[in-house]
Amino acid sequence: MPFTLPPRTPPGPRRRSLLASAAGALALAGCSAPESDSDTTGSKRSASDRARARAARDSETLAARYTAVIAAHPPLAARLDPLRAEVLRHAKAFTTGPRTSATPSASASRSGAAAPSASASAAVPEREKDALAELAATERTLADKRVRDLLELPGETARLLASVAAAGAAHAYLLTEDGK
Repeated sequence: MPFTLPPRTPPGPRRRSLLASAAGALALAGCSAPESDSDTTGSKRSASDRARARAARDSETLAARYTAVIAAHPPLAARLDPLRAEVLRHAKAFTTGPRTSATPSASASRSGAAAPSASASAAVPEREKDALAELAATERTLADKRVRDLLELPGETARLLASVAAAGAAHAYLLTEDGK
């Protein structure tokens, strides 16, 4: 029986064509990743939904804190009402954006004044200046937290969080400018 050598090229795809296909698939996936992040039901979407819900709760708590300060210091109402209204709009934006829809419980909690939480019902400082400083510190802390959180989120949610964080920083500035 004669000895036969195997064919020089093995059957199936060549190594070069496999590498080219893999590189093409990676390039295609890299180009389409931002759109697919929002459309999949994987962990990125659920992380986005969780971040939006957490941001909405934080905004509602902050709005409740504004309400408590306004109740304790009525002369500050004209100054704080527009900021409180913005914070409530932020909470609504996080729950009714293009990627998520408001749940019945979230809608019910936003229908009136935000329900006070433990931090929102904490004692309001007696002096107006101290109350404003505390609100400014709360706004700054929340804005910093949102900036840190947005690094781990997909496109639209990160943009929304960045925008609200910038607004929070502006609120902190307005609260500390000594009534100019």
